[in-house]
Amino acid sequence: MRHVQLPDDIGKTVKRALQEDIGTGDITAAILSEKSISTAHVVCRENSVLCGTAWFDGAFHQLDTKVAVLWHANDGDAITEKMQLCTVKGPSKAILSGERTALNFLQTLSATATLAHRYAERIKGLPVQILDTRKTLPGLRSAQKYAVRCGGCTNHRMGLYDAILIKENHIIACGSIIEAVGRARQLHPDIPVEIEVEDLNEAAAALSAGADRLLLDNFNLESLRKAVNLNKGRAKLEASGGITLENIRSIAETGVDYISVGSLTKDVKAIDMSMRFQYE
Repeated sequence: MRHVQLPDDIGKTVKRALQEDIGTGDITAAILSEKSISTAHVVCRENSVLCGTAWFDGAFHQLDTKVAVLWHANDGDAITEKMQLCTVKGPSKAILSGERTALNFLQTLSATATLAHRYAERIKGLPVQILDTRKTLPGLRSAQKYAVRCGGCTNHRMGLYDAILIKENHIIACGSIIEAVGRARQLHPDIPVEIEVEDLNEAAAALSAGADRLLLDNFNLESLRKAVNLNKGRAKLEASGGITLENIRSIAETGVDYISVGSLTKDVKAIDMSMRFQYE
């Protein structure tokens, strides 16, 4: 897998998750001796793409730096049913207290990477990029966007602060497409302006206003083709809305540049994984 840069907020994200679960202390793990040392293995129960190892490691290391994790696969690797993913060894208290938080990260981020990989495979060989959206799980945006990249897809904007996307309600509040694009240009002349359009008339208006990118919202295949012909290469085109694994290749073949898929991060189903302690 190509190198994918880790986000810089892993420690903070893990800390919040541990606090949520452990709170004032793990009163069940308190029954264990401080001297107890255990070895455990994480096993995958279904074919998927691995992601989230740094968050998994962090959950244990923040509890006790003496916990060691030995991985048998890396983020972005294809993993299979019954595969042993890693070995965890160290103080039993820390392993048991961090187990659920660590697995939550691993299962959720692997699910995101797996779904992204399935979408990426559907458009293989075509000159189009699949994008994620801001429809992420609260508190896990940078983590899920990392997982999207591990799965072979591409990130859209990180948030409201790093890219302009004028949507329907912005247009209504501004009064028109031309007015909305003009104000965006005036405020941020160096940032490309993307605008959501719902039909070919709006697409024509956005192109006349000089938009750099059009988000074609819920266009059918015929309308997408017409939008590509209307555009004539003036702006980048992004298809969005109603995208599924079944129809994404047909959409990609219309000639759009991007396809944004909210379900990459919104509709994930955790990968089945479990941790089993080894009898010493």
